[in-house]
Amino acid sequence: MILAAAFALISGVFAQQPAASQDSIAASAGEFVNRAAFWTADQTPLDFLEMAGQHAKARWRTLYRRQPPVPSTDRNKVAFTLGSLIGESFLIWEAQDSQQFRNNSQEMANYCRTLGLGEKTKPRLMAQAKMAEMGDWASLRQEIVDGHQELLRQLREQRDEDLAVLVEIGAWMRALEIVSKLVVEIPEVDKRPLCIGSPALLAQLRQSFASLSELNRRGVLLQPVISVLTELEKVWNDRHSGPPTKSMVTRTHEQLKRVMEELTLK
Repeated sequence: MILAAAFALISGVFAQQPAASQDSIAASAGEFVNRAAFWTADQTPLDFLEMAGQHAKARWRTLYRRQPPVPSTDRNKVAFTLGSLIGESFLIWEAQDSQQFRNNSQEMANYCRTLGLGEKTKPRLMAQAKMAEMGDWASLRQEIVDGHQELLRQLREQRDEDLAVLVEIGAWMRALEIVSKLVVEIPEVDKRPLCIGSPALLAQLRQSFASLSELNRRGVLLQPVISVLTELEKVWNDRHSGPPTKSMVTRTHEQLKRVMEELTLK
């Protein structure tokens, strides 16, 4: 799909106030009006990663993570991890690494099988791995985006709406984890909001979480997810905080990394 405008800047200027403390995640430094929104509602996680690469020196292959463990017996955890693997496939597409793409596709197949989607998703995942092997990255881009949407549709068809929501949140949170790591290395203050895309994205993810059944929404397993989304939305939407500090970005990445490790790598 054609990327929408890479980003839109909200007009305004820095208020002239003393510099913010680097030790505070939301240190007050006067009203920071010049907040950039690096996310639009029509973006996929892959669009978001691609746009981030236009603003940061992205060494994509250094951002890979280790393979997840054998799928859990908890279907919610499986769905969230599957979403993170979809996010990983977008990262690998950026790196154009055929072997890593194949390895990730195999992991996705294992997790799809656990959710009862093995036979439905296997042919497509195999075809995607073949496209990567042949170096057909241009065609593969749309194929993996379409495959993501098709998987969500299949989950909803088998009345697993909560699992579809968790797959989507998992994909976005993996993308945010990746991009926040990139932003830690960016010195420009006006690019630091890139690490969360926009408070509107965090709000959308929190609203998606709110759509889960009460049992899952209140379950112990998923509390780290809603806690970090709520905290980040509060911090990055604070109109009375100063310019985002490097420690604010670092803390954001650490929070995202921690919740992703807890839910997908343990």
